[in-house]
Amino acid sequence: MTLRELQYLVALADHRNFRRAAEACLVSQPTLSTQLRKLEEELGVPLVERAPRRVMLTPAGREAVERARRILDEVEQLKEGARRSCAAEAGALKLGVFPTLGPYLLPHVVPLIRARFPDLELLLFEEKSAALISRLNYGTLDAAFLALPVHEPQFHSEFLFEEPFLLAVPGNHVLASRDLLSINELSSYNLMLLEDGHCLRDQALDVCQLSGAREKSEFRATSLETLRQMVAAGVGMTLLPMLATRNPAQPAENIHLLEFSDSKPSRQIAMLWRKTSAMGRLLAEVAQVCRALPQDLLSPRH
Repeated sequence: MTLRELQYLVALADHRNFRRAAEACLVSQPTLSTQLRKLEEELGVPLVERAPRRVMLTPAGREAVERARRILDEVEQLKEGARRSCAAEAGALKLGVFPTLGPYLLPHVVPLIRARFPDLELLLFEEKSAALISRLNYGTLDAAFLALPVHEPQFHSEFLFEEPFLLAVPGNHVLASRDLLSINELSSYNLMLLEDGHCLRDQALDVCQLSGAREKSEFRATSLETLRQMVAAGVGMTLLPMLATRNPAQPAENIHLLEFSDSKPSRQIAMLWRKTSAMGRLLAEVAQVCRALPQDLLSPRH
């Protein structure tokens, strides 16, 4: 059994097509097929169910793929550890962030990271939280910014900051004459929320449950910017993370922001990576840099 055969198996599991898997591995299709048959012969079980138009993994194949991913990840960590021992702050860092945080946090932290690690190649990936967690598990990301809690014991978590939520209302709303409100005052209102799959939706629903507010069920946004524009158009109100209100390139025209006088709804942002990562020391330093955000970004303006 070779690492190359395991790579072929994982590629086939990812692409579900012999030709595309072979192209991804930079080998011919017959070579990939022959090596996988050798692997099946050594293990004594079929791993792939071959059909004319599709490829499916057998139960033994699915288990083998999961084990192969872990083995290949450990090998990559071994290589990465050797590289980092020579140049700990050089190379590439694959960093993930979720959509309701990335556009508002990255402009502040990327310059800090570049200044501290000028030789580090920073590769940024924006995906929903579930996809980031999956990619961390598979080793295709080195670390990710995520909202806590994350119930994954295989990850190390470094808390970065707590980000308050503000209530955004149209400029002509009855609440637009105020700067503060109690969380219980939301009980008589409906809030516009994001669609399923966004962690911010789950956090907003927690606020709804706490306050007695309800979701404006006839509308669900695909992005935070859509929510902002709908508030500006007078359609309704929503919760915005504070960093999303600090973007000078997108002034909040016809939007009034209110802080909460009690309960202080917020989300906790952390940087997570695999406990087995060979980059652990570097990632801890990167997390420390990311904590150095200007205090006024997360503080009230009045």
